[in-house]
Amino acid sequence: MPHNLASTWKILEQVEVLLLDVDGVLTNGSITYGDAGGEIKTFSVKDGLGIRMLQLAGIPTGIVTGRSSLALEKRCENLGIKHLWDGVKNKSLLIDAICKDMKTLPERMAFVGDDIPDLGIMGKVGVSVAVADAHPEVVQAARLVTTKPGGCGAVREVCEGILKARGLWDETRQKVAV
Repeated sequence: MPHNLASTWKILEQVEVLLLDVDGVLTNGSITYGDAGGEIKTFSVKDGLGIRMLQLAGIPTGIVTGRSSLALEKRCENLGIKHLWDGVKNKSLLIDAICKDMKTLPERMAFVGDDIPDLGIMGKVGVSVAVADAHPEVVQAARLVTTKPGGCGAVREVCEGILKARGLWDETRQKVAV
């Protein structure tokens, strides 16, 4: 049975790397197409600050997603996310490459997902997290479930949980509260 993040910070203590899905995790799952055909995505500023705080604490973030878009590339550039695996059909097949690139072991990673394509990689990392509005099978497979839905602060909740579990919250908060 998955646990609510607020009551189980300790599980996140082992996390050295945070991996994220995009649609339904960093966004609310909606995709908008402009008249020119380009994709428009809406990202949470709160999630972005959480990612920046992890980076300030020396904890890298990577994106593993089935879709590719210029909007996502721009968001990664804006947040300084250097590890982007997009257009991925089978996320779990990338785990060895991700470990090599991010210089860590699968058990030291967390992955935040929301839907069926995320199940494979969730089973290969140390801490699997489902957003509050994830598919029921994803919620069942997760070690942790956020209280917030995807695109609405769920990633921020995980970032803060990692920082608190690792004893880095106060120091990192002070760096951004200037």
